[in-house]
Amino acid sequence: MTLQQMEYIVAVDKHRHFVRASEACGITQSTLSSMIQKLEQELDTQIFDRNAHPVCPTIAGEKIIAQAKVVLFNAAQLKEMVLSERLQQTGEVKLGVIPTVAPYILPQLFNNIYNKYPKLVLRVSEARTSTIISKLECAELDMALLATPLNNDALLEIPIYYEKFVAYISPTEPLYRQPTIESSHMPTEHLWVLQEGHCLRNQVMNICHHESGYSAIYEAGSIDTLVKIVDTNGGYTVIPELHIDLLTEAQRQNIREIENPNPVREISLVVRRDYVREKILNILATNIKELIPEHMVDARLKKFAIKL
Repeated sequence: MTLQQMEYIVAVDKHRHFVRASEACGITQSTLSSMIQKLEQELDTQIFDRNAHPVCPTIAGEKIIAQAKVVLFNAAQLKEMVLSERLQQTGEVKLGVIPTVAPYILPQLFNNIYNKYPKLVLRVSEARTSTIISKLECAELDMALLATPLNNDALLEIPIYYEKFVAYISPTEPLYRQPTIESSHMPTEHLWVLQEGHCLRNQVMNICHHESGYSAIYEAGSIDTLVKIVDTNGGYTVIPELHIDLLTEAQRQNIREIENPNPVREISLVVRRDYVREKILNILATNIKELIPEHMVDARLKKFAIKL
């Protein structure tokens, strides 16, 4: 039993003629008749008296058609509700953000949303990727800003921007004398990285993928802490491109490009596959896009709105 079959029996009841009903539904008369017959077989009830002129419903058919009209009305109401939800730009949005993205996006994002959409409440949770994914899966969060891909079929990833990594090196390190750094020549000695559980830590360790006889790997809690540790203790670290804007002019002298290959991370808005608030998703994507240098923004997002 389908909504389409219900539409067909209501159309026949309205027009009292199979050909005119099929024309109104935009299908052939044979298709309409076949679909109605299948419904009658499924219900084991004859809905129309085909010997009558004009065609009219049986007594049981009248009850079925009356109920079909109610079902179709409720279905239309459901579509309207979903459409309204898609286009709505008010209410509350629960957003999860990983710590290695939050400092570059959240301060101005809060300001933009507050000024442009005063009826939209943005509630943000900063947490590690595994925690955010768990909250997305059980609908405790509406969406998240994460490094992708996640390889999770339950979630939909919408790439927003691509961010390269750079090395931040103390002037006391031999690497400092090189104008650029080969990714295959990055020793783990004196390398400061984030603590276990940060997705950025895993990405950095993948960059430094070659075998090494060194065993001293130091761990810190935030990128800002990593930079300060390098400034005070020497060594080097790997930071995302957007962090460069937070450095002083003197600190920027410690930046070196990483080459062959130049490592890049993809940052995406992630939602459950059953998420429907398309308007809200586009508002967040557009406002985040405006905070990112244009060369980093996903090419599709520059041209098209997000369609769920």
